[in-house]
Formats: sequence, structure tokens, C-alpha cells
Amino acid sequence: MAQQATPVRRARLGRTLGPDGTAVSGVVLLLPGGDEVSSRRPSPLLAASSVRALGRRLARAGREEGLATHVVHYRYRGWNGTEAHLARDADWAADEAVRRYGDVPVCLAGVDMGGRAALRAGGHEAVNSVLAIAPWLPDEDMAAPPEPVKQLAGRQVLIVHGTNDERSDPELSFRLAARAKKANRSVCRFEVHSDGHGLRHYREEVAALAEDFVMGVLFGQSFSRPVEDALAAPPPLGLRMPLAVGFGKSLRR
Repeated sequence: MAQQATPVRRARLGRTLGPDGTAVSGVVLLLPGGDEVSSRRPSPLLAASSVRALGRRLARAGREEGLATHVVHYRYRGWNGTEAHLARDADWAADEAVRRYGDVPVCLAGVDMGGRAALRAGGHEAVNSVLAIAPWLPDEDMAAPPEPVKQLAGRQVLIVHGTNDERSDPELSFRLAARAKKANRSVCRFEVHSDGHGLRHYREEVAALAEDFVMGVLFGQSFSRPVEDALAAPPPLGLRMPLAVGFGKSLRR
């Protein structure tokens, strides 16, 4: 009896939450969280749950502008060391967005390990912006090279992190942002005081901040004053910008 070949795993894009392909003028690729090490295939429903609500909000906000949002379904649940599977899948997803929609700007928006993937894959030529929410980053090790930041040159970057995050150390995202800011002025970081990894206490404010950023970087709409100030401020001010309670309730474009 012939042995069956093991099927090749492939990443894929979830169903679009925006307009038909002919109307698309900007794309958000949503990168869910993951594990540090795992060769298992992610559960599509469970993995997408961390970014689906944000995707729906962005799709509503950008419908008239022609925004398409897709959840990226990874091949593996884990980052897996130098394999960096999630970043490779994010890079593939940017290629796929170009294949489907042509020359349109792409924003990589990731949470947790997906935030790391968004930052790592931000150098793709179609990507003009990166949104990393509570990004999981490895501990700094003198024997290992730090997380790269050169690929973020020329991109607009927003990092959001809770100060009480016990899964991913917020100081690591601050240090990465500080290194990135030296080569790229268009980097800012917001701190959500007293919130944890899931940013549950300020969920609405974080979603409003994400919407404000995405509509600005993809479609040229004016940023809110806090985002403008964070991008313009020198370190560390623009990298420790507090996210105000009620952010988004009175924004005017």
C-alpha cells in the first residue's frame, strides 16, 4: 500500500470584510496571536477571534474609501525560532493582497505574537504601515541579535501596550520603538495604563485609536491630535503617550 504524502500546509486569507476586489483602494491584514513554539495548525475560529471585532470595525469605517480587511490564517500556531513562521505568513499575505488588489497600500495589524509578525514583515514593499497591539517580543539576550527595526524605515508605525501586561513585557516594545524611532520619525507608541495583555478595560479606546491610525495611513485622513502629537514628539514622550479614557468619543475628522 502506497504511503500517502503529507499535505503541504498553506497560509490563507479569510473572507474579506470589505468591498469587491474592483473597488479596493486599501487593505488591512489582521494577524492573530500565536505561541512561541508550536507545530500545530491553529484553530481558524479561535485564532481569528482576537482580531475579528477590530476587523469588522475597520471595515465599517473604511467601507466608503474601499477598505478590504482580511484575517491571515497561519500555517502553524508557533513562531518557531528562526523559522519565524508567522512573519513569513504575514509576508505571504502581503504578496497575496498585491495579487488580488494590485498596487494599493497595505497595513499589517497584529496582536500578541501577530504584533511581532507585523513588525517583522513590515518591510514588504506593499506595506506602508504597521499596527502592533500588545506585541509579544522575546527577552533581550546579549548572545542573540535584537529584533530588527531597519525594515520599518519609511513606514508609519503605531504600537499600543498595556502597562500591566504580564504576558508580553511592555518595556520590550518601548525599547524596540526607541530603536526604530532613531531611523524613522513616523513611529509612535501609546501606553494603556493599568490594563493587561488583552486590553479589555480600554477595548473601545484601543479600537478607536486603531481606526484613527488606519484611516490616516491608508486614506490620508487627518490623524487625531493625540496621534499627531505622538508622532511629532521626540523620545521618550512620543513613545509613552498615555491613551486617554474615552478616546474616540469626540474625534472629528
